[in-house]
Amino acid sequence: MMKNIKKIGKPRLLILGCGDVGRRLLPLVCDRYRVFAVTSQAAHCDALRAAGAIPIIANLDDLASLTRLVGLATAIVHLAPPQSEGEQDRRTRNLTAILPDRAALVYVSTTGVYGDCGGALVDETRQVQPQNARAKRRVDAERVLRAWARRSGARLGILRVPGIYAADRLPLERLRKGTPALQADDDVYTNHIHADDLAHIIARALYRAAPGRIYHAVDDSVLKMGEYFDAVAQAFGLPSPPRVSRAMLKTQVSPMLLSFMSESRRLANRRIKQELGVRLRYPAVSDGLAVGLRAPR
Repeated sequence: MMKNIKKIGKPRLLILGCGDVGRRLLPLVCDRYRVFAVTSQAAHCDALRAAGAIPIIANLDDLASLTRLVGLATAIVHLAPPQSEGEQDRRTRNLTAILPDRAALVYVSTTGVYGDCGGALVDETRQVQPQNARAKRRVDAERVLRAWARRSGARLGILRVPGIYAADRLPLERLRKGTPALQADDDVYTNHIHADDLAHIIARALYRAAPGRIYHAVDDSVLKMGEYFDAVAQAFGLPSPPRVSRAMLKTQVSPMLLSFMSESRRLANRRIKQELGVRLRYPAVSDGLAVGLRAPR
């Protein structure tokens, strides 16, 4: 006589902030998980459903709206950015109030937490030194999540991510407007990751990230910011940006843009390769620009 066997369904995965990167992640995880994607906009539900996720309308700014997420999933990907003001991430605080114990969570943070490193090569042991409120909110989120993981027995992996690019995430409008870049002597090192590679890194981190471990989700490129703009301009047949001194740049760009052009660092990515087993599809920006990024604009 055959024994009755209880059918076990797929484990559940909750994605918060399921925008462009989240949608690229969905085909990588839907076979393994039953995926729930949080959105604050009802208009996005059909697209999420078509991509294989079960949409849930909730808002990280409204703790009461998150009650429907309690106990929903034991694997979480937190892609939602902080709110746009203050030095604390209130959204992540709201999220940790409803997360289950012993969950596995991947948080997508930013490499901006290091501040200006003077062009130094930085690994994940570097002490954070955020230099603007935007980066301070990210440091706050990381600390809040670490405290939650310790008290709940959760497995937390933190991905620190630089500039994300893809066919529809390139500075083409900036180049068309002729926004200047820094002259070589003043220029800063910048770091990049293709959106498809980032989605693969997130999936790997879900399965393999060590508890409390930080990983740089970056490619192998070693580029200064002006060199990046020149590469994009060349790929799309646009003029290279004019080069100006830092003193002149301050009079021509917004304070936010200036802040991005004031921090210089090179990021090591050994951990994602050796510990997560990541093989980058686009190891250099030139690879990403050469393959599939010439879509009509």
